[in-house]
Amino acid sequence: MRVIVVGATGNVGTSVVQALEAEPQITSIVGVARRRPRWNPGPKTTWHAADVAEDDLTAVFEGAAAVVHLAWLFQPTRDPATTWRANVLGSMAVFRSVAQARVPVVVHASSVGAYSPGPKDRAVDESWPTHGWPRAAYGREKAYVERVLDVFERDHPDTRVVRMRPAFIFKREAASEQRRLFGGPFVPGRMMRRVPVIPDIPGLRVQALHASDAAQAYRLAVVSDVSGAFNLAAEPVLGPAELAGLFGARLVPLSPWLARTAVAAGWHARLIPSSPGLLEMALNLPILDTTRARTELGWQPRYGAAQAMREMLDGLAGGAGMDTPPLAPGHLKEEFTTGVGAKP
Repeated sequence: MRVIVVGATGNVGTSVVQALEAEPQITSIVGVARRRPRWNPGPKTTWHAADVAEDDLTAVFEGAAAVVHLAWLFQPTRDPATTWRANVLGSMAVFRSVAQARVPVVVHASSVGAYSPGPKDRAVDESWPTHGWPRAAYGREKAYVERVLDVFERDHPDTRVVRMRPAFIFKREAASEQRRLFGGPFVPGRMMRRVPVIPDIPGLRVQALHASDAAQAYRLAVVSDVSGAFNLAAEPVLGPAELAGLFGARLVPLSPWLARTAVAAGWHARLIPSSPGLLEMALNLPILDTTRARTELGWQPRYGAAQAMREMLDGLAGGAGMDTPPLAPGHLKEEFTTGVGAKP
């Protein structure tokens, strides 16, 4: 079985490649990324350099048993036309190549961010509406690609389509990348083991999972005869009290309006790359019910949500990374020269 992983060098992609390397049914893996890594995950994997927004991947997909589509551009939040081109038009190009190459299976990385605002006091299943949060490019784009997949499934009923909708995904090796994407150059990564205060914001309840657990769900989706959407998250749900315990911090009450104002000020002053819309989205995301993944996929996370986040914090403190362009540590100079979220 030959599997193509598009976006194979990032946080989730590296873990998915490792999971597929260990799967006996998989005989070869082609990792597609804009920049070839020096990282060598194992004997089954070869690399192909391509940009989903520019390059036709039909020839690469020929003869594949499955395509796992993970490629996504988080930044620049200040240039939504660029992220739309990479994420929405790039995804459309990937699905078009899947159809032209007659690949029988496509597994797409959707997200909790595709969901419409939902409850924090109960979990929702995969039938919850996926219209995203309109003031965050990430939510808009994830939701739009869900609609693209609706049309794709209608037009290609013989293709098995799986949509993964994971919560926030962490691992030690992705810590430097996540600091660059969401915190920016002024976040003191090596001091993140202890933070003096955590804002106690109403609605701040989030879910997380480890990248290796997410990767196992993707592996199971490739080798199992399943289709449709799957929520992915580990226990427990993390609220302000749990986050304060992780950081060794004390809680300080803060209204959502004041929190958004602070993030907006930092974003407009080019101190952080994360837009205020991302905070709004996080405060409005529903809690995910993962029953379907556990029963139909047979998926069971090995790491708890707090454990996954703690590993990321330890990675921040240690300057962790991997030998792939997205996960390489450092790049402080480039963060400043790209305008802190103004350019890719």
